[in-house]
Amino acid sequence: MNDKNDDNLDKIVELITEKVSERLKVEKNQETRQYGLTTISKKSSVGRLFNNGASRVSTTSGEVGKISKDMAAMIDHTLLKPEATKEQLKVLCEEAIEYNFATCCVNSSNIPYVAKLLQGSDVLAIAVIGFPLGAASTQSKVFETQEAVKNGAREIDMVINIGALKSKEYHVVYEDIKAVVDAAQPHKVKVILETGNLSQDEKIISCALSKTAGAAFVKTSTGFGKGGATADDISLMRRIVGSDMEVKASGGIRTKADAEAMIKAGADRIGASASIAIVTGKNNSKKGY
Repeated sequence: MNDKNDDNLDKIVELITEKVSERLKVEKNQETRQYGLTTISKKSSVGRLFNNGASRVSTTSGEVGKISKDMAAMIDHTLLKPEATKEQLKVLCEEAIEYNFATCCVNSSNIPYVAKLLQGSDVLAIAVIGFPLGAASTQSKVFETQEAVKNGAREIDMVINIGALKSKEYHVVYEDIKAVVDAAQPHKVKVILETGNLSQDEKIISCALSKTAGAAFVKTSTGFGKGGATADDISLMRRIVGSDMEVKASGGIRTKADAEAMIKAGADRIGASASIAIVTGKNNSKKGY
């Protein structure tokens, strides 16, 4: 893009955000929503989006220890600690296969080992890219993505360029996402927004840019930043991306009740290290990612 086009894009994004924010304020006054028991008092397209999100998976809070297979299929079983050992990664993969989790989410350097362990199973390997700060250059994110895909990653979770977003350099954010999406083809890309660091307008803008750039998901958090997933953020993200994209809740989801709240708010995927506790309802002994 040239400078004139960059300026035009930035102005368009700001205008759209202003209009969306105004619309959300109006709708907030017209809607009633209680998490856990979803009630929507108006028949609008936004209301239908909420209901679509809430109905994607039917989960039950039945007896403790009973595995929720539907919920398990929505979980990215996660180990992103920098000190993660081969033995811990092996356990992660064994657990994912045993409990039928959707994926194993690991740092890109661990993809060759994890992808090999998952061979022959239905569990996919996910690589995180530009993790956890999102401040790497686009070229480095592209290279990391290409290497991860070559080594067996079948989904990519990239961190957005938060500094560019806050600087209102929306063309930079868009091009960063688009480059990773192109590098990951034909595999899905999730864009980690780090919602705990963003204003509502920034959440709206980052969702819109992610959708425009061709990402498959928007995702709340790295699990290493400020805050984590909230039902309010999931609902907002679902409103902005509609039914064309998926939404992943991650960061601070420790129990079945936490996961159910996110699903009812519109999440299609749950990122967690406490995955077994979530699907069995048992107390969790693991701490963090």
